[in-house]
Amino acid sequence: MVQSINTKALITLASVCRRPYIASPHIHVPTISHVNYESMRDYCGIKAIIFDKDNTITAPYATDVHERAALGLRSALDIFGHDNVAILSNSAGTKDDVDYEDALKIEHDMGINVIRHDVKKPGGMEEVLRHFEGSGVQDGSELCVVGDRLLTDIVFGSLHGMLTVHCLPLCTGVENKGDNTIASIIRTLENKMMYGDWFIPKSIRQRTLKHKRWLGEEHRPLILNPDQILELETKLGQTPP
Repeated sequence: MVQSINTKALITLASVCRRPYIASPHIHVPTISHVNYESMRDYCGIKAIIFDKDNTITAPYATDVHERAALGLRSALDIFGHDNVAILSNSAGTKDDVDYEDALKIEHDMGINVIRHDVKKPGGMEEVLRHFEGSGVQDGSELCVVGDRLLTDIVFGSLHGMLTVHCLPLCTGVENKGDNTIASIIRTLENKMMYGDWFIPKSIRQRTLKHKRWLGEEHRPLILNPDQILELETKLGQTPP
């Protein structure tokens, strides 16, 4: 699929330049399988999860769950239920997706709802709230967005008061050959800027916007440790989501 220019992201870039901390996530993990979704539901007031797709739960433009994301997706579906977990992509489900063919294929192959939206992330909040009307979601603070892009996924969540989770891209090198070239370059620059070990990125991370209900990792950990991951693997088994 050929993606159109993300006008909303370009407009929002000016806001990021003024307030770079809106691109700083609440938690940063290697993959979505390192996230404690049960604690999100029980202690953070989260009612629904929004996943980016490419390089977050699948390889670029694939429709099978990547092995490193399978445990996390299965956990999210187990904790929140299928109706309260959805994909918000800047390709599938947008105007670039003719007749929503890609969205329909994803829903068929993966069994996960794809949110239809005209405005690309970091826009599209109206469509997201409409999608989750049946879940009792009242505002952004009851949503968690999970993705590998700081300037789209994380900024989108920050602008609307969501709990934000940033993960590293699932695929690199040859495995990532199907990725959008521009997106891949920007993602690399984003990560170097946000996670560098020098004054400016450290200052940005210290100003991450507070979530309405979550007081921080030191008060309520949302990142699973290795023992918890093994326990989760035993509990959920290796069956597909």
